[in-house]
Amino acid sequence: MLIYLIIAAALVLIDFLIKAWVTAHIPLGESQQLIPGVIDLTHIRNTGAAFSMFEGKQWFFYITTLLAFGVVAMLWRDSLHKPIYRLGLTLIIAGAIGNFIDRLRFQYVTDMFHLEFLDQWRFNAIFNFADMCITFGVILVLIFILFDHDKAVA
Repeated sequence: MLIYLIIAAALVLIDFLIKAWVTAHIPLGESQQLIPGVIDLTHIRNTGAAFSMFEGKQWFFYITTLLAFGVVAMLWRDSLHKPIYRLGLTLIIAGAIGNFIDRLRFQYVTDMFHLEFLDQWRFNAIFNFADMCITFGVILVLIFILFDHDKAVA
């Protein structure tokens, strides 16, 4: 259990440090290229969820985050001896905590990773490290459930 707490704390810290760096070094609304045509850092404030859904509805995010904490806690009880499953849950909770802290402090989250190559399909994806943790966590949980079904439901 301790290793997962350490991982979660490290991921929340990384998220905080990336957001702090972007806020300090890239003016709001500005970009810096990382890999031309592929990815850049674009400093934005997002008061919504993915693609600005539920924009300005902070109460929705507070309730959703608290529900996510409860669901992960329930799933955690049944995850003993399932390290991939536990890692996925750890990533989800770390990402949720990272964005929850921002929403409590600022009423928005700082997003920065812009996948430029998706712009050609009018898919303007700008997200943060916490979002990546949640996404990869969900992927790990789904992989575990799909490929280790007997252990997932036992």
